[in-house]
Amino acid sequence: MLVIGIAGGTGSGKTTVVNQIINELANEDVTVISQDSYYHETDNLSITERAKINFDHPRAIDFDLLVKHIAQLKKGKTILQPVYSFAMHNRTKDTVKTHASKVLIVEGILIFSHKDLRDMMDIKVFVHADSDERLIRRLKRDITERARDMDEVLQRYQSTLKPMHDQFIEPMKEYADIIIPNNKYNTVAIDIVRTIINERLQ
Repeated sequence: MLVIGIAGGTGSGKTTVVNQIINELANEDVTVISQDSYYHETDNLSITERAKINFDHPRAIDFDLLVKHIAQLKKGKTILQPVYSFAMHNRTKDTVKTHASKVLIVEGILIFSHKDLRDMMDIKVFVHADSDERLIRRLKRDITERARDMDEVLQRYQSTLKPMHDQFIEPMKEYADIIIPNNKYNTVAIDIVRTIINERLQ
């Protein structure tokens, strides 16, 4: 199994890059795991208390379970991937049965911040976007998809998103094998990633 890590700040365009890579590997068996599925359970907290959690800090992620699941997939086993609700700030009771495949893509803002997880990756890609562009994308997504209001998103951006990005995400560029500037469709970078993947698969 080839493990590809795709990191970058919130709203940087990671999902777009993931989809571009999947399209380039149309003939391959590809599985995608999102870091967002592995936020810690918060059953013991009220929804008001959950909303105050700093979800952009590494301690918000259940890295132990994520590393365990990737290790199981690499052994050819099937896992039950958690399902996370952004509206409730908590995992649901549902799971997604996820099978091992030739290519595993792991994506998330903090995946390069955890050494054990980082060491499991064969290729590490960092998606870079201008901070203003990332804020605009985050605003659009959180308002339309996650039932947030603009004041809440802006307040969270100033209090946690930006400082956490500067502390835990931007410095992780040093671990990347490839940095993709994702202000537009970057065909050259995607071609390079595809070429490297095909070489590793052979």
